[in-house]
Amino acid sequence: MDRAPEKRPEAETEIRINRYLAEAGVASRREADRLIEDGRVSVCRNGAEFPAETGMKIGPADTVLLDGKQVKPECGEKTYLILHKPKGVVCTSSQKEKNNVIDYLGFSKRLTYAGRLDKDSTGLLLMTDDGALIDALMRARNRHEKEYRVRVDRPVEEDFLRAMADGVPILNTVTRPCTVRRTGRCTFTIILTQGLNRQIRRMCEALGYRVTSLTRVRIGSIRLGDLPEGAYRELDAAEIAALRQDCGLTGNE
Repeated sequence: MDRAPEKRPEAETEIRINRYLAEAGVASRREADRLIEDGRVSVCRNGAEFPAETGMKIGPADTVLLDGKQVKPECGEKTYLILHKPKGVVCTSSQKEKNNVIDYLGFSKRLTYAGRLDKDSTGLLLMTDDGALIDALMRARNRHEKEYRVRVDRPVEEDFLRAMADGVPILNTVTRPCTVRRTGRCTFTIILTQGLNRQIRRMCEALGYRVTSLTRVRIGSIRLGDLPEGAYRELDAAEIAALRQDCGLTGNE
């Protein structure tokens, strides 16, 4: 009878590679999978380097490389800032996109974003190297609030507001009930607790409206305020504590 293959000594401490990249502050788990699919991530094991695969596990003896450079979990204090993303900047770390947000930000250490904004949208983008926070914010089941200011191409009617609030069929599902409030003839605010692809634009299109401008003004307890478009600022200690508490994170988790 053939013997079962022996487990590697570090098998009990192995984690999925997308989790490793997220905890190192490189990207969210979803974005890490995209990096792997793009062939930008490799693993060195027992002296041999090979392309990473989505879903694979790595152990303490493995070395992870992104674009040929070793990825190591950041030591010391984490960085938290918000960027007022301008229109045209793309939420991706891909160097193939000349307007990628990482290069646009040009920060002194590598940060990634928690929650995408599409190319044509503006507003609050949280940038950090706190992988646990990114992961917590990206979990749909946590229902973190995100608030947006929206302008559409025709007058906002009561039937439209009710339909948006109750849920709209898009992407083979129905959006979660949400809070919607008219703020002007063609403008409204909406608070979502999920993040489907181009969700607000798709919801409006399904109801016969077209979004002409879309700005995110809040994520949880963090507000954009009067931060100018294109500028960024670091969060203060109270904001960081409130944000981590919102995500159920305490201490050095």
